[in-house]
Amino acid sequence: MSAAAGLKAATVKHPDAMAPLIRILDELRETTRFAGRDDLGSRLSMVRARVSDPRVRLVVVGEPKNGMSTLVNSLVGASVSATDSDLSVPVIVEYGPEPTATLVRSVDGRTERQPVDPLDPGPAISGFGVIRAEFTQPSSLLADGVVVMDAPGTRGADNTTWSMVAAADAVLYVTNAATELTVDQIAYLQRIQQICPTVICVLNKIDQFSHWSHTQQRNRELLDAAGLGFAVAPVSAELHRQAGLSGNYQRDIESGVPQLIDHLRDYVVARADSVALEAAVQDIRLVSDHLALTLRNEVESLRDPRRRDEITDQLVRARDGADQLRQRTANWQVTLVDGSTELMADIEHDLRHRLRSLVRDAEAEIMKTDPARRWKEFGTDLDARICEAVEENFVMAHYRSVELCEQVASKFLADNRAAPLPDLRLDNPGEVLEAVQPLEPLESTKAGVTQQFLTSLRGSYGGILMVGLATSLLGSGNPPIVEAFSGLGLVNWYSGAAGVLLGINVLWDDRKNRTSRRRAEAKVAVARLMDDVIFQVSKESRNRLRAMQRVLRDHFTEIAADVAKQADEALRLAEAAYQKYGENSGPRIADVDEQLGKLRGLREQADSLTV
Repeated sequence: MSAAAGLKAATVKHPDAMAPLIRILDELRETTRFAGRDDLGSRLSMVRARVSDPRVRLVVVGEPKNGMSTLVNSLVGASVSATDSDLSVPVIVEYGPEPTATLVRSVDGRTERQPVDPLDPGPAISGFGVIRAEFTQPSSLLADGVVVMDAPGTRGADNTTWSMVAAADAVLYVTNAATELTVDQIAYLQRIQQICPTVICVLNKIDQFSHWSHTQQRNRELLDAAGLGFAVAPVSAELHRQAGLSGNYQRDIESGVPQLIDHLRDYVVARADSVALEAAVQDIRLVSDHLALTLRNEVESLRDPRRRDEITDQLVRARDGADQLRQRTANWQVTLVDGSTELMADIEHDLRHRLRSLVRDAEAEIMKTDPARRWKEFGTDLDARICEAVEENFVMAHYRSVELCEQVASKFLADNRAAPLPDLRLDNPGEVLEAVQPLEPLESTKAGVTQQFLTSLRGSYGGILMVGLATSLLGSGNPPIVEAFSGLGLVNWYSGAAGVLLGINVLWDDRKNRTSRRRAEAKVAVARLMDDVIFQVSKESRNRLRAMQRVLRDHFTEIAADVAKQADEALRLAEAAYQKYGENSGPRIADVDEQLGKLRGLREQADSLTV
């Protein structure tokens, strides 16, 4: 445990010195409320919280990979900030008699605090929803009344970093010794100074670059040229860490970290009251200037009679505009419901029309030839045509839904017409038709050779019997009736020829009957297939169209609420402006003049605190 474990965190900002400043801030916040400048009021609230904190808030910022986390660990004497992870969250370290670690998480819109192992917080920090990590350490620097905050490394505008800078009493801006400050970095530092005037530039990694002294000199020259009188402190946080592990005092001195800590104690902690006053007075001056400009513009408008006429006209226009917006958006739900119902009916009718056309074409093809000859090829071709028809039906549904969206959107203003419509078109129609049973096989197949022979035999039997009997009777008389039939038996050449002819005729009729039955079966199979397709595809189509309707309903419900809110807000502002700038503007002018005088007094009081 550190030697500071037995200490208590010091109070470095004295309440008596901060009391006049807090009073000025509270009165100035009342003026921001009077002027309607909530943004300036929020900034003053942050300044008041910073001034009321008896400790010094030290924020470490800089670009990634410059060793900020290693420097923070060196300052507090413990590994609190991850140095080998791309995931970065704000880290706040304050004094405590025992090491602790707490993660602040956002869970379902609420904030939760989760204690974790202070010796190994890395796995928990990398979890989902971590807002920041808070540590306590028995460090001597922290016991002196310093709170160290490590901002996430960033190269651009980051709201988290800037909010931490706004809450800081002093800022450590970390760069590495490889190169001098760039134009963008100088501009970044100028912006930091406007928010927090106490800044120290830290030149890190001097152990890796032998020319660090030249870089330090160039950075000083660049800062002076930009009007930034910041100190440039050369350090090696990694060398300090190694010296701490080995106990090498000489290498620790070479790291420059002890000198940086001494500088913080002498020029930041020891001057905590003046540092806090300087930063707060700078904020007060900035806010006062903005408030004065706002109030002067308002009083000039109040004294202008033309302004009163404009405000009256604005109120009338606001009322008319609100009424028009409400009337325009009143019937969008009727348009959506009627359009969706009509769309579903049209899409189902289109599907049935396309499939009925396929059925007619299939029946015509079946009647042209024997379906048994190429039934499998016929089924494959029919499936392809069904897929094409279904795909075209869903394409039509998509574009009709886009038209419906435009019809509903036309009830709103032009800025509110974009809706996140789902794409109703099918990438793979086979997925929708997967549940459809395939085309049924034909039960009446072609007759085999044996069956054809038996059919012919049955047909020829009657011919042989009839003709043989007739020829035998004609030739059995004395004398025979027909000499040519004399002596012929039941089976003869004439009965045999008749049997052959009748057998061929019966076989031909059987073939025609079988073909007719197969055609009838084929038509029934096609009709059943189409019924199944209509059942499955219609269900999918209705589901998608209902989903589209829900998307449009939710989207335009939100827009309708926003439009109504905007109309009410515009009317409220117009009525408030009329009350302020209308016929009764005299009392308001007196109040604004009084606030301007009060503002000048607060500004003078703040300036006197830094003298």
